[in-house]
Amino acid sequence: MIKIFVDSGSSIKTEEAAALGVEILPLKIRIGCREYLDGVDLGFAEFYKALIEEKQFPATSLPELGDVRARVKKYTDRGDSVIIITISSGISGTYNAISGFFKDDPKVRVVDSRTAVGGVRILAMEALKHLDEDVDTVVDILCSLVPRIRVVAIPDTLEYLHRGGRLSRAAWVFGSILQLKPLIGINSVTDGKVFVISKERGKRNAMIAINKYLADNNCDVSYPIVPSFTYDAANLDKLVEMTDTRYHGAMIAYDELDPAISCHWGPGAFGYIFVSGK
Repeated sequence: MIKIFVDSGSSIKTEEAAALGVEILPLKIRIGCREYLDGVDLGFAEFYKALIEEKQFPATSLPELGDVRARVKKYTDRGDSVIIITISSGISGTYNAISGFFKDDPKVRVVDSRTAVGGVRILAMEALKHLDEDVDTVVDILCSLVPRIRVVAIPDTLEYLHRGGRLSRAAWVFGSILQLKPLIGINSVTDGKVFVISKERGKRNAMIAINKYLADNNCDVSYPIVPSFTYDAANLDKLVEMTDTRYHGAMIAYDELDPAISCHWGPGAFGYIFVSGK
């Protein structure tokens, strides 16, 4: 058997993970002098109070490697193989740390998603279809899907992406001065790094551009579309209303992004994660 692990950059919630049979490795979040485990001991209310009201900028760090080893060992000791799907190495050191940690373990494979949040979720859901197959076969399936996953989102401000080191100063200054609404993407074409797809005048034009991005990338509705948001789903509601109904059947429940991701996107971000056509 194969056991699937993801880090909390997947934004898979504890209840969903239990239902799916997936293990979550929580990233760490530091706010002021306190450290939390993402999705474990930091609720949304406390997180957004610190972010919005108290103007604190959280810092994120890797899962605790000792905990990762102990939890993985529980499965490998009983003969299972383990696949760990991490948030993109382009925005986090999690993949490099965990892959190095298990490089000599023949029962563990670590997959760099080159994406985040719903993209990791899509990979995990795909892996769950193949738990009885050879572990390297499943890894090959995931690696063939990675280049097709697209993240497209509209942040309310570029401040958080810039402060967290996920967006260049030039892109931040340009977008801020001109007061444009940028479409932000993550995919394997840019080595899993955050990049600006386009800059639009006004939120409505940005929403139109997201829908065009779905069509231009030949969104494959045989895979889930993950509608995602931070803090407030009102803009996501409007985006879904504007989206061609041919995509609605593939949309799964809204994903309110976990604090470890929300602290970089900032409150008020929204968008889609989907699989492009071959």
